[in-house]
Amino acid sequence: MRIHALLCFGEHPGDGNPALVIEDDPRGQAERAAFARERNITCVWIDPAAEPGVAGIAGVVDYFYPHARSPLCVHATLAVAQVLFARAPEAAMLAVRTAMRGQRLGLVREDGGYFVQMEVQEAAQPALDGAQLARLLAAPDLVTASTPRATSIGSPKLLVEVKDADSLHALVPDLAAITAWSRETGVNGMYVYCRHADGRYEGRNFNHLDHALEDSATGVAAGALTALLEQGITLLQGRATGRSCLIRTRYADDVVLVGGRVEAAGSEAAFLHAG
Repeated sequence: MRIHALLCFGEHPGDGNPALVIEDDPRGQAERAAFARERNITCVWIDPAAEPGVAGIAGVVDYFYPHARSPLCVHATLAVAQVLFARAPEAAMLAVRTAMRGQRLGLVREDGGYFVQMEVQEAAQPALDGAQLARLLAAPDLVTASTPRATSIGSPKLLVEVKDADSLHALVPDLAAITAWSRETGVNGMYVYCRHADGRYEGRNFNHLDHALEDSATGVAAGALTALLEQGITLLQGRATGRSCLIRTRYADDVVLVGGRVEAAGSEAAFLHAG
């Protein structure tokens, strides 16, 4: 078994959302879930492709958060990109498939970082009124700046726009209630965001059961927001976690690319201690 400790989407060296990439490990789902839970960090396994070399598939990726297996995790996929491109330095593009849903993900190396390419997917709109949204976010005076919408590039997010960064960072939502709502609706949590005067966006992701596990960068949500806006964006995240992240996206013809920096984080032991 080989383990790579990486920081993804960091705005500056030492920042970023952490992930462990695990290779050459045949353990089953229950053992993988226990591994991620014990380390309290996002983990992704690279398994051999069922049909090696077919359609350029470099491997199958299996994502586990500390609390659940996931169909898609973009920051962990960026980590996978660094590992796979290190083996194929001349490749312009690689591809992997996700373990849960067989989704094809393109991997692109560019501008000192990596991009993950995905297609926009259909997402059902959950029934949710303003009062229920305010209860879930534990914000009785919540004022949204646009109509909340569910959008997906492989794992649906409810996108909720608030008026400014102060409103965004004042939120202390009911995570247990959001998790229960997500299970009922098939939506993978809420991403609350705002627009800055300089044209950039900033967001926070709520799909964990512990406030301490809030994402520093949520590529799935960045891609969903890009699909909603139908344009590439620059998205800031991580102020609430102390790890400043910067996500850049592109959009064309229902194809989204989500990208950023990836940095090796040293040994697994040092990495987990720092996290």
